[in-house]
Amino acid sequence: MRFSLPVDTEVRERLERLEIPFNTYGVDPYGVSKAYLGPVLTALKFFFKHYFSVDSYGIEHVSPRGRVMLVGNHSGGVAVDGAMVHASQFFEMNPPRLAQGMAEKFLNKIPFASPVANRCGHLTGLPEHAERLLADERMIIVFPEGARGTAKLYRDRYSLVHFGSGFARLAMKMKTPIVPFAFLGGGEAIPTISNAVSVGKMFGVPYVPVTPWLVALPLPVKLEIHYSEPMFFEGTGAEDDDVVSANVEKVKQRIAALIDLGRKRRTGEHVVASVVP
Repeated sequence: MRFSLPVDTEVRERLERLEIPFNTYGVDPYGVSKAYLGPVLTALKFFFKHYFSVDSYGIEHVSPRGRVMLVGNHSGGVAVDGAMVHASQFFEMNPPRLAQGMAEKFLNKIPFASPVANRCGHLTGLPEHAERLLADERMIIVFPEGARGTAKLYRDRYSLVHFGSGFARLAMKMKTPIVPFAFLGGGEAIPTISNAVSVGKMFGVPYVPVTPWLVALPLPVKLEIHYSEPMFFEGTGAEDDDVVSANVEKVKQRIAALIDLGRKRRTGEHVVASVVP
């Protein structure tokens, strides 16, 4: 499968500036392909800049080079959040960066989804994949809530569910800064009122989000990404669970504060300038 769709001029120029070791065929050691990135990012540009008119705050906290882990909340019934963070790093960073997502394992069961995701840099969320990427000074996106996060209903759109701890252990082991971020607006773009689990199983996914208009087609709602200052945790990654859990909780609290900041901004409440403890 190969894309033969037109590529936007800005996308083409930024692809050439990506600091990734593409070979003469435009493919990197992980199988990331310019031929796939071009059309996908061209489509994402429309959604990022026009359909959702995404606003990013605090992107200066993200390092332009070197290993980094972007850790945030899920918002919305499908992976709009990951796509918009991916677009944010590509279109707003100088030089542009490729944010590589740690995809859910069920993605491999969906026809065509897995190879396209892999060609765009998003690998199955296995520890060994993330470790290799960080060792090569790459940027990865992690959503510690997993599929439970995208399953949040509209009334819970500003909440957080349980965070897995693997990302914190990995960050400690790989000496990697964590940049917490909050993604807002996904719950309004795709206001989930229920999740059809049985229908999801038919398609090899955990569930299918149900909206007031039934299908999960997003509304053109303004989206926001709030990045925070990096967090760094000393250690080897082999620490006791209570040590790692304490670090996870610190990241979770930072993201919760960012969500609250964004919520107040969206609703016109008084906004406190800083969320950093």
